[in-house]
Amino acid sequence: MLAVCDPCLAGVSIGWFRMRISELRRTDECAWDIPQAGSMRVPGRIYADRRLIEDMEDTVLTQVRNVASLPGIVTASLAMPDAHSGYGFPIGGVAAFDPDAGVISAGGVGFDIACGVRTLVTNLDTGDLSGRVPALADALFSRIPAGVGSTGAVRLTARELDAMLAGGAVWAVSRGFGDKADLDRIEERGRMAGAMPEMVSEAAKARQKDQMGTLGAGNHYLEVQAVEEIFNDAAARQYGLRPGQVAVSIHCGSRGLGHQIGTDYLKLMRDHAARTGVSFPDRELAHAPIASDLGRRYLGAMRAGINAALANRQIITHMVREVFARMFPGSRLDLLYDVSHNTCKAETHMVDGTARLLFVHRKGATRSLGPGHPDLPDGIAAAGQPVLVGGSMGTASFVLSGTAAAETRAFASACHGAGRAMSRKQAVRHFKPRTVLENMDRMGIAVRAHDFRGLSEEAPGAYKNIEAVVDAACRAKLAARTARMRPLACIKG
Repeated sequence: MLAVCDPCLAGVSIGWFRMRISELRRTDECAWDIPQAGSMRVPGRIYADRRLIEDMEDTVLTQVRNVASLPGIVTASLAMPDAHSGYGFPIGGVAAFDPDAGVISAGGVGFDIACGVRTLVTNLDTGDLSGRVPALADALFSRIPAGVGSTGAVRLTARELDAMLAGGAVWAVSRGFGDKADLDRIEERGRMAGAMPEMVSEAAKARQKDQMGTLGAGNHYLEVQAVEEIFNDAAARQYGLRPGQVAVSIHCGSRGLGHQIGTDYLKLMRDHAARTGVSFPDRELAHAPIASDLGRRYLGAMRAGINAALANRQIITHMVREVFARMFPGSRLDLLYDVSHNTCKAETHMVDGTARLLFVHRKGATRSLGPGHPDLPDGIAAAGQPVLVGGSMGTASFVLSGTAAAETRAFASACHGAGRAMSRKQAVRHFKPRTVLENMDRMGIAVRAHDFRGLSEEAPGAYKNIEAVVDAACRAKLAARTARMRPLACIKG
């Protein structure tokens, strides 16, 4: 369910790595280097175990190499254990660029800007929901709009829309959606600085003005979960997690606005390349220099898209709390954390012993800050940043903790989900919606969906094994296990 925040997926061609695995150099049990060659400016690296490598699409290797050829890239072009093919960049791709010599790529951020996960922890145990999960699923399904083109009850004027694009979740809280305390547990404290609403097209704004507080479709979801297992007691205590606890995870992004920003600026970047004679190995890797006027404009629009996603998840949180308050008087839903996984951010990282400001693209990859990092709030800083990793519909999700090693090995990045094992078209051919629903029912998971076809596309069998992905990420020291969550109810578009 979580693995992709792009509208297009290539088909899977299992076995390519088995034939060409000799081109990779295994540096440890979960790290494979791609030697620098041809137009590559830096090496590539894929974090995965051998089985995950063998089952990856052949295009992942090609896309990692292509990204390594972009101007100003620093250290290496990276792919996480859940990597699969996307537009230009692989989904699960990470790349950092020098602010003076480097570029920014709309394809390196993705079309669902700031698609991400927010997890809420409750004061309820699974016993409190006994016999009431189907009714809870119905209530959430009724309250939170979802599906292609879905619209919500929040209607924004042009002025309010610009205020939202500048203010993010801070704006949402100021309008009565949620609590000020939530902001401390949101990436960027709920507001991405540097947003430029004036750089967002009117077409993009028109798509968003009625879509606030909606889940959307595809792999987006709202899931009621149970904390099934704790792996790290100290980190779990800091995060407020305990066995048997009920939690809620929300996975969505910037909806139509983010997609339109990506579409608008990808075309502008291609036009810019045509005028200036710049070439690149994949038309989806069109880019602009970070220091250029076009780069500045895209950054401003993209940051506005980040704020739209943060505000959207904040409004949905308010709606979820309303449903729980009606059904379970006295219930409390505290925000554990909210982190996006389709972004480009200016961050300081150590490179060859020197602190450098870099623009880090994470496309289908989650930030993973280690313990004590100054960007983390006091209440959880000692445990490291919560890394929220969603599974597929019907399988576990995980709360991991960021590590200091992730900062040195992957620009503080880790996996974000299970990762697709087959394309959406393949999934529709393989899985019948009715069968998927029946299987979920047998597992005791209440599923509510607007689109029957989407159940086939999001069937658990269409994804990699989440346990294997998380295991590889943890063995690669990109994150550390804290808790496993199992689904109780899932709301889909």
